[in-house]
Order: sequence, then structure tokens, then C-alpha cells
Amino acid sequence: MTPRIWGVGVLCRAIADSLESRFNPIAVRGEISGFARASSGHCYFTLKDPQGQLRCAMFKRSAQMVGFAPQDGQSVEVFGRLGIYEPRGELQLVVESMRTTGIGTWFEQFLKLKAQLEEEGLFAPDRKRPIPSRPRAIGLVTSLGAAALHDVATALQRRVPHIPVVLAPALVQGVDAPASLLLALRTLHALPEMEVILLVRGGGSIEDLWAFNDEQLARAIVASPVPVISGVGHETDFTIADFCADLRAPTPTAAAELCAVSQADLSKKVMALQERMQNAAHLTIDKNSQGLDFAQIRLGRPSKFASDHALKVSKLEQQIQQKVSSHLQACHLELAKNKNHLDNALGHTMQNTQQRLHRAQLRLELLDPKLVLQRGFAWLSNTQGDALATVSQVKEARQVRATLADGGIDLAVVQNSQ
Repeated sequence: MTPRIWGVGVLCRAIADSLESRFNPIAVRGEISGFARASSGHCYFTLKDPQGQLRCAMFKRSAQMVGFAPQDGQSVEVFGRLGIYEPRGELQLVVESMRTTGIGTWFEQFLKLKAQLEEEGLFAPDRKRPIPSRPRAIGLVTSLGAAALHDVATALQRRVPHIPVVLAPALVQGVDAPASLLLALRTLHALPEMEVILLVRGGGSIEDLWAFNDEQLARAIVASPVPVISGVGHETDFTIADFCADLRAPTPTAAAELCAVSQADLSKKVMALQERMQNAAHLTIDKNSQGLDFAQIRLGRPSKFASDHALKVSKLEQQIQQKVSSHLQACHLELAKNKNHLDNALGHTMQNTQQRLHRAQLRLELLDPKLVLQRGFAWLSNTQGDALATVSQVKEARQVRATLADGGIDLAVVQNSQ
């Protein structure tokens, strides 16, 4: 099988990519040899041990952060990124930080934890969630005194002033920092409106950034119910939190820029959509207008069509009026007949009622006691007004009152014969 033929530059780039994915970031221990500082401030040297040697470059910004003066023969541990210097096709370690051998355990702990979590799948790309483009609220975890807070707040105010930002302050350096960062994350997790969290701090030494290499913090980032963007240190700084986060930003400001689409970009999209809608509406109107023109051509002059319909409407109107008039006449006749029946029934009812009243009046008059008194009878009662109907009642009453047709008189009982 004929091997693939590579271009030199393409091969160098492929090797560099392979080194990047396989080794970086990487820590190396060795002895400095051929240390040189260029006028630009960049430093170049070789790092070697009995088994081999490695060319190294440390750029000005990283060199300025070294807390001692590197010298040939000095045993050091460096942290950086392995790659290929393509113009010369040489393997090269770009050193980002350097320490004397006495603190090499930091790198060992970092690499050990990195390997463990990577094996568990915490760094897997398919586990990481997409960042919402328009979150309802943005959470921010950083120190109140950090310059990163000002940088992030300024960037968010410029890009997305309409989105609320909730700050959960935390320590970002020192022994108590990991627990403080965990508490801040959990505080934001409890807010239902939170949709993305920024975990940021400025650059520093590996000791300064060590809180972001905490295993519990790494697992909390992975278990976060919302995506987490890490913006820890400078572009060349890497921590365990960066590998666990759903998105790693090179700086705190970059983290703020990546958490949401800016208001200006949204306005441009809205204007573009508005223009598309207007164009679509105009196109639809033009097509419909053209269709109406074709329809008018096919119909010809519509005046006769309208006249025929007007005549039909007039005939229908006359028919309706005739039917309504006939129906109303029938209703009037029916009402007149019903009125006569009602008047006759009412007259008979009133006549019968008057006759019954007259007969009742006669019967009532016949029962009037005054008529009896007028025929010579009298009504006897005792002094209390009680009627006396028997002889025994009259005997018991000493005084008797007799009521006649024209008045009453008092009587005394002289003798009561049986």
C-alpha cells in the first residue's frame, strides 16, 4: 500500500495537533541548560535530564511572572504546552510557568487528578451542554475584590444590559477558597431563573489558581443543572475547572462575551428578519395583485354581471315584501277573531257573576235578624249581653234586656212559670 505523501508544513501541523490533544497541558521536570534572555524579553533554554533534552521557549509575559532568576544547572519544574515550532520543524515546549523543584508536587497533584477525572469521562466533549444564546439570568461566581468582577460586569453591561446578573461572591484563592466556590455555585443552582453560570478570576501562579483544581469543585461543575463557563486566569492558564466546564473561555472578559448573544447582534438579526418579512409581504401582495389582474381580464366588463345580480336582488325583495304583507294580514284577521271571542266570553262571565251576587244578597237579607224583630219578636239577653234562649236561663237572670225592632228595654223577671 502506497503511504500518504504529506507536505512538510501540513505534517508539522498534524503532529502539533496530535501533541496538543495527547499531552497538553503538561508539566516537565529537568535541569536548565543554555538559558538566554532576548532583548524582546522572551527566554530560550534547554531542559534536560540523563535520558534526554527538550528545547523550551518562555515568552515575555510568562517570564515576568517567574519569581526567581533562572540559571543554568538549576533544577526546575515547568508547566506549559508541547508543540512543534513549524518554521524549523523542531519539538518545542512553550513554558507558561516555572518553579524550583521544591514545589514540584503541585504539578504531580494536578496531573494525577486530571488523569483520574479524564478517565471517568468528566472531560468528555459529548457530556458538555450548549450555552443558551438568550439566558433569562446570568450567574457570576468570583471575588468581590477581583479585577475580574469589574471586567465581567463591564462586558455584560455593554453587550447584554437587558439580562439580569446575579453575583454569588466567593474566595478565589487560599485554603478556604474551594468550599467558598462550592457554596456560591450551589446558591446559584437554587435559583430557577438561572440558565448559565460564569466562574471567573484573574491570572496568577499555580498556587494562586489551585482552588480551581479542587476535585469537589470539578464534580460540582459537572453536576451543575445549568451550563458553566470558566474564565480562570489568562489564555495560557489551565485548571481542572476549565476541563470540566461546559465551555472554557481564555479570560474572564471572554467568558462574559460568550455567555449570551449581544444586544447589538440581536438587533441586527431582528432588523434582518423584519426586512425579510417585508420583502415576503411585498412579494405576496404583488403576486395577488397580478392574479386579480388576470381574473379581471378573464371576466371582462363586470357591469352586466352586477346589473343582473341587482335585478335578482330586487325581485327577491319584492317577493319577500309580498309574503310578509300577506302574513301580516292573516295575523290581523286572526287577532280580530280572537278579540271577538274574548269579548263575548268576558260578557257572559260578567253577567253570570252579577246574577250570582244578586241571589246571594237576597239570601243574606232573609237571614237578617232585624226582619224577625219587625214581625213582633224580641231578643232577650242578660246584663252581660249573653242570649237567653231557655226558661231556665231566664230564671237564673234577675235582670233581662229585651231588644225590639226599634230599640231595647230592661225587664225584671217577676215569675217564671213552666
